[in-house]
This record gives sequence, C-alpha cells and structure tokens, in this order.
Amino acid sequence: METRRHPFTSTARAGDVHLRVMETTDLHGNLMPYDYYNDCPDSGVGLVQVARLVDCARGEAANSALFDNGDYLQGTPLADLIAQGRGLRPGEVHPVIAAMNALGVDAATLGNHEFNYGLAFLERALEGATFPVVSANLVVAPGDTPLEDRTFVAPHVLLDRLVVDGAGAMHPIRIGVIGFAPPPLLLWEQHRLSHRLRARDIVEVAQIRVPELRRAGADIVIALAHTGIGAPDHAPGMEHAAVPLAGVEGIDALLTGHSHQIFPGPDFAAHPEADLAAGRIAGTPAVMAGFHGSHLGLIDLQLRRAGRGWRVVESRSEVRPVAPEIAATQPHRPQPPPVGRRAPASAGPAALALAAPPIHDSAARVETAVAESHAETLREMRRPIGTTPQALHSYFALLGHGQTLQIVAEAQAAHIGRVLKGTAHDGLPVLSATAPFKAGGRGGPRNYVDIPAGQLCLSEIASLYPFPNTVAALAIDGATLRAWLERSASIYRTLPSGGGEMALLDAEVPSYNFDMISGVEYEIDLTRPPRFGADGRRLPSGPGRIRDLRHAGRPVADNDRFVIATNSFRAGRGGRFPGTGGDAIIHQSDLTSRELVCRHVAARRRLSPVAAAGWRLRAPAGRAVLFDTGPGARDHLDEIAALSPSPLGLTPEGFLRLRLTF
Repeated sequence: METRRHPFTSTARAGDVHLRVMETTDLHGNLMPYDYYNDCPDSGVGLVQVARLVDCARGEAANSALFDNGDYLQGTPLADLIAQGRGLRPGEVHPVIAAMNALGVDAATLGNHEFNYGLAFLERALEGATFPVVSANLVVAPGDTPLEDRTFVAPHVLLDRLVVDGAGAMHPIRIGVIGFAPPPLLLWEQHRLSHRLRARDIVEVAQIRVPELRRAGADIVIALAHTGIGAPDHAPGMEHAAVPLAGVEGIDALLTGHSHQIFPGPDFAAHPEADLAAGRIAGTPAVMAGFHGSHLGLIDLQLRRAGRGWRVVESRSEVRPVAPEIAATQPHRPQPPPVGRRAPASAGPAALALAAPPIHDSAARVETAVAESHAETLREMRRPIGTTPQALHSYFALLGHGQTLQIVAEAQAAHIGRVLKGTAHDGLPVLSATAPFKAGGRGGPRNYVDIPAGQLCLSEIASLYPFPNTVAALAIDGATLRAWLERSASIYRTLPSGGGEMALLDAEVPSYNFDMISGVEYEIDLTRPPRFGADGRRLPSGPGRIRDLRHAGRPVADNDRFVIATNSFRAGRGGRFPGTGGDAIIHQSDLTSRELVCRHVAARRRLSPVAAAGWRLRAPAGRAVLFDTGPGARDHLDEIAALSPSPLGLTPEGFLRLRLTF
C-alpha cells in the first residue's frame, strides 16, 4: 500500500527539514491488545496496536523520533506479576522495556507510577533499556541549584542524528531531550522511597536546565513532561504544570501526559492557552496521547537552517487512536472492533487513524518480545480463588451500591484489627475507607467491575483492586472523619433550588478520590455546596454536605477517636484528604491491598452476600438527576429501583445515561 507523505516532507525545500516527534504515554503495562481483567481481547489498547501506527507515521515523514512520556512499568496484571509475583530473573529484560526496545524508542522519562514497586526494582528494570531515560527534577542529592543536583537518572540527553532535507541532502542535528515528573509523587510513594528521593518544581528546574541544554549544543529541545495541562499560572510544586512549562524559553516541543487525556482534543476546547487547530499550548507545539496505548501522539516540526543551528518555522500536532470506532454500543465485555478506519466526526479533526495492513514489522517485534510474559500472565490470572453467590459490579458504586467496595473494606478492617492487637490503638473502632477505582470517568464506558456469580479467578480479584497500593492505617478523630467525608463528597454537583435536570457527578473529580467509609452511617446532602474543590483545596466554609454522621447508632463527636484502614496512596496524602500523612499513619504494611483481598476471599472460599453500604444520597423528593454508567448496568437496574432509573440511551462516549428520581 502506498504511504501518504506529510506535507512538511512532500513540500520541503533544500535546507528545510521535516522532523516528526512521536509520543506514547501512560502505557501502564498495556503491551498486548488484551483485557486481563475480563480475559478477552481489547483492540483499543496496547503497545502492539500503537506499533502499527508508529510504522505508518514513520513512513509519512522523512525524519522521526519516538519518545515515551512515563508511567509504563505499572498498571496491568502482567506488570504486577513481574514486579510483585515472580520478580525479574537474572539477565531478564523487563517485558515492558523489551517491548519499548523492540519498537525503537529514542528516549523516555519517568512517571509517578514507575516508583510503585520501589527504587531497587525500578533501577533493575531500567538496566535493560537500550534507550536513555531522563528526568531533571527527581533528585537523590540536592545541590544549591538544580545544576548542582545529583539526579536519579540523567536530567537530559543530547541525541546526535542525521536528518534529510527537502533536496535529499543530509545534515547533522543535535536533539536535546529533558524529562520531568510530577513533584507530588514523593507524597504518594513516601513509604516506598523512604526519603531517598526528592522532587524539585518542574518549571523551576526547566528554567535552569533548558538553557544548559542549549549551551551544550542542542539545536532543538523536546520536553518529556509527565504532567497534565492545568492552570495557566505557575504554583510551586504543581502537579499539572504543562502550561507554565510551555512558557519556558527554549522548549520547541512539549510532550505531556499523566492526566490520561487527549491533546489536541475537545477536553481543552475552553482552555485559554490551548490552540486546538495548531496543537499548541501557550504557543508551544504540544501533544498528549491518551493512556494504555490508546493513541499515538504526533508533533510535526518544520525546521529551517538558522546560522549554524535550526529553528522551528511551522508545526502541527495530532493524536491517532489505535481503534477509533470502538462503538458506543459495544457491550461491557470488550470485543475486538476493526482497526484503521476513519474516526467519527465527533472525534475531531486531529483524531485520524490511517488505514494499515494487518501487521507491520514493529508490531510483530513487540509481540514477540512480550509473548512469553503474556502467556504467563494469562495462566496466573485464570487461577481459581473462590466463588461468589451474587454478581459483583461497580455500575452504581457512586450511588451507594458498592458490593465490590464492601469486600475490600471488610478485608482491610479485619486485617488492621488483627495487626493492632496489643498496641496503643487496640480497642479503637476500626473504620475502612475504599474508593471505586473502576467507575467510568476518563477510563470510558468499559471501566467498571462486572463479575458474574460463580467462580472467582485471580483476574476478578485484580479487577476489584487494580493498583499495587499497600495496606495502611491512620488514627483520626471525629472532626477529621467528617472532613474526610466532605472531601469525598466533592464528586457530586450541587442541586440548585428549583427544577431542571442536571448531571449528578462533577466530571473533574475522579472516582478514586471518592472514599466510602464503612463502619459509620451518614448522608450526603446534594443541596449543599461542597467543602472541597476537585483538587482537594478547602472552599469557603459552609454547613457541609455530611449529615447525621453516626457510629454504632450514636452521633459522632469531634473528639471521638477512630482507626481508619486505607491504602498507601491515601495515607500518603494522595487526593489531599484531611488527616492523612505524617504522624497520623500508625501502620504501614508491605502487604499489597490486592493480595489482602485475595487472601480474604481464599480464606472464605465462598463469599457471603455483601451487606449494603452505610450511607446514602439526600435530595428533595421528586428531584431528577442524570447519571452516566456502563452499558452493562442495564442488567442490574433492579438494584436501584428506589431511584426509579429510566434509561435515556447511550452518550456519544458510550456511557448509558440514566434519569434518576429521588
């Protein structure tokens, strides 16, 4: 099949060079197009699928380079098996690294999830990389300035390449590549890092390190920034720093990630610094390529000689989905749709997938590199653990019907109760905080737990708890408990006085920041404004949404004492929940939450029917709201009969929209 050449290549003149910068980001261990949780193919994810697009994209441009933007080592049962199951064998290359080697990655940076398994494992995994890994703001020995820091990996690298211009002449070019990670990772992973790592502010480091790269001879500078596109104004230590970073002089192309979004794309249509047509942030060419291998990001740079160097004279950015027509009507159990057709108009002009042959050399090489680990993971995931007498799902977890969360909560509370025996906290009531990790959101309409009644295999347990968090416990008082619940309640929008339907959920608040606390009873009043914003910052005081908070039938007083079982992410201030971190932590285990749940289920063999949650939503009688969930929820509407669910069809994104009436 004839390859279509990009206009920057086909129209280039002598002295003009077309350089295509390609991005993968937030792969999270997704190598094969496979859903390990549901044990079926999924053509919408995986580096094998991205590899097909990479081959096409390379063929369209005279010159290209491929970069990964972090969060590649964690996120699937395959990744957990290698890190927490059997470990890396002597001389073995980590399958994710082997796949990236096979694809020809030119350089990569580190995301926060690279540290989920500890520094020793990360260092061992990176040994197998045939490409440089850079990160300028992660420091093991800080100096007086960033230039004097001893960084965890190289802060940046210079790639010496030969490029061809429009007349066929070859030219040397020196590409500077610098990496950045979100500074809050030190809080999220403090129990694993043990103060052996520090993180500087992204923008502060860039302002010093980028000029250093230029002085070292970089003709162009590409920033691999594992950070989201957030507020325009810089704030020290900010997590989503792409916009102020784009304003740092000397950066020619900005690869972003971390927030699992698409840029250019409609998520940023209202952002004041986003130019979707050109694909620029604050005037700098930029891209963000989704997550799990869902997209390939492209920045096309037209370079022109400027004295002894090069300058960017024009640029375009786009993202290409690996499977653009995973239909909105697709069942909740993934089925492999066709690949390589034109995206629907709703995907926007930047989301075009070129037709591709069934397989390319790069895809075959990646598949070969990971085949053994993939087969090993399938065998492990199919191992029986126990049985369940009822279907377990998370379609209505945000409505107070969270059977899957109750299982995790029971396991956490029982474990913490045992480990605190004989300690100063023995005898305090043990509560348990759990959040629905798989409840739609940016993960899409298939991002739900859906386990039928019957045999439970390890794949289902992994679906209940997909992250490698470890078990933790904190000591809190009644006032902190109430504030914790208020932080969780920020996921709901405020119902205004009067009529009119509106969406129940605030799309800016991810479900993993909605903790349900078992062991107490409470109501969430939807007519009252939240006490916390989507980012966890406290809002102007008001009466709060949490009403009738009780423990053992008695109102909770501010000075009541509790132990709360949770996970390492939350204990380490993940989500900025009140009362977390520091001296509040009274237990930090090496036991992963998933292994705890696995032991809990295996010890019982057959799960008992799951009790109802001890909380509910409060709204005026007769008030209607709109609630989006997975299409598989149709089979379980009887469970929320009290809310009179009325299906309204599928949204353009594929969610089932329900009208609920209180």
